[in-house]
Amino acid sequence: MTLHLPDATGALRAYTPRTGPSTVAAGSAPLASRVVLAAAHVVADPFADVSPDSPAAVDWDATLAFRRHLWSHGLGVAEAMDTAQRGMGLDWAGAAELIRRSAAEARASGGHIACGVGTDQLASHTASLASVRAAYEEQLALVEETGAQAILMASRALAAVARGPEDYLQVYGHLLRQAAEPVVLHWLGPMFDPALEGYWGSADLDAATDTFLEVIAAHPDKVDGIKISLLDAGREIALRRRLPRGVRCYTGDDFNYPELIAGDERGFSHALLGIFDPLGPLAAQAVRVLDTGDTKGFRALLDPTVELSRHLFQAPTRFYKTGVVFLAWLAGHQDHFAMVGGQQSARSLPHFARAYELADSLGLFPDPELAESRMANLLGLYGVTR
Repeated sequence: MTLHLPDATGALRAYTPRTGPSTVAAGSAPLASRVVLAAAHVVADPFADVSPDSPAAVDWDATLAFRRHLWSHGLGVAEAMDTAQRGMGLDWAGAAELIRRSAAEARASGGHIACGVGTDQLASHTASLASVRAAYEEQLALVEETGAQAILMASRALAAVARGPEDYLQVYGHLLRQAAEPVVLHWLGPMFDPALEGYWGSADLDAATDTFLEVIAAHPDKVDGIKISLLDAGREIALRRRLPRGVRCYTGDDFNYPELIAGDERGFSHALLGIFDPLGPLAAQAVRVLDTGDTKGFRALLDPTVELSRHLFQAPTRFYKTGVVFLAWLAGHQDHFAMVGGQQSARSLPHFARAYELADSLGLFPDPELAESRMANLLGLYGVTR
């Protein structure tokens, strides 16, 4: 079958999908040389009678099945993170239920899970430092009760009320002192969430980095690692080299992840990435190659995926979740293309068409004919005839 895909100008061009099975090798052996977590999406309930302002209606069976899919390939799951639409369709009540259910599933499956701790039960404009601390504490307690590792996410409310670096030092120091186990600290850049501009008390990234490192240096035994999502490989490498011994760097750079994970003579990054939701099996395959010491083979597998990742994460970057869920639908991980909060409308048909073409060329779809059929259906809904 030939599909007619719209390009960025709106013009249609013929595209012949690939045939045959996926090129991704199956594998379930544990990953050895890197800790790799995929930030996983949630599957909406398409039959729920909700509006974009309603609490999220989640298809729990499909959502948990996708986590089992990631664990089956040896990956860990980063739960209730930005990819799960925290603050963009999934509220704290929904996130709390997601954490409980996924942590229980992880225990049953023997999978690695780490969960996001934030302050999204607060309205940023009414928050205070005291309420931010209390909100973080509530979420940290829930995650620790489930037995999952905690990821201290960047807080919109803290960004709104903090007067300077000293407030970040105070809040994070308070949380780290009471954390039962070492946590991951998450620095999410404003390209992912504009409300986080000036995080760590300064819009100057060098000054913000110094404050971030000061938090870690004061409590190195309570910090398992940092997850940095600034889409700047040079800045991540420089920060990675300044971390105390034993503190990991988890790359959140969906533009430059192959080189950062591969590393250099002075170190490497582990991974906590939204792009590893659609790339999960291929990412696991690549890291298993890296486990053998074959950096060139690792790069040969993962470098070709960067074009797809940069496409999905193009500005406005915060809408990358739409492309992630779109690819999950094409790959057969869910029966529909609906998202909580109605976010399936956040990208254009040309954007979807290019995402399909890139993913198809990489051999990501377990059933290329299913992906082709679903892409044809979407094109038809937009009025494209074969």
